[in-house]
Amino acid sequence: MSSFFICRGALLALALGSAALAAPPQQRPERPDPLDASASAPRVLHRSAFKDYRRFDDAPAVRWRDANDTVDRIGGWRSYAREAAAPAPTAPSSAPAPHTPPRPPATGHDGHRH
Repeated sequence: MSSFFICRGALLALALGSAALAAPPQQRPERPDPLDASASAPRVLHRSAFKDYRRFDDAPAVRWRDANDTVDRIGGWRSYAREAAAPAPTAPSSAPAPHTPPRPPATGHDGHRH
C-alpha cells in the first residue's frame, strides 16, 4: 500500500515539474547590446569615500616642561596606571555578577614558561 503512495507522489511531482517547464517564461526587459556604442545604459552614480571625511586635528603643541609639570601635578605615571587599571563603567543590572576567584599575584617570572 505504501508503494502506491510513493508512486502517486512521484507522478504528482513529475506532473508539477512538467507544468512548470511548459509555463511561458516571464518577460524580461531587453538588455542593450554591450557592443553597441549608441545603446542606452543605466546612469552610474558615484559617491566619494571621502565625502564624510573629517580631518584629524592634532592637539596644539605644548612645551615639554609644561607637559612634565602637568603629569607631575596629576600624580605621575601611577595616576595613568590607576586610570588604565580601573574597570570600565557598566550599566547596573538586576542580575548578580558571576563570582570569579582571585588570581594569585605573579612573582618574578612565574607567569613565563621559560
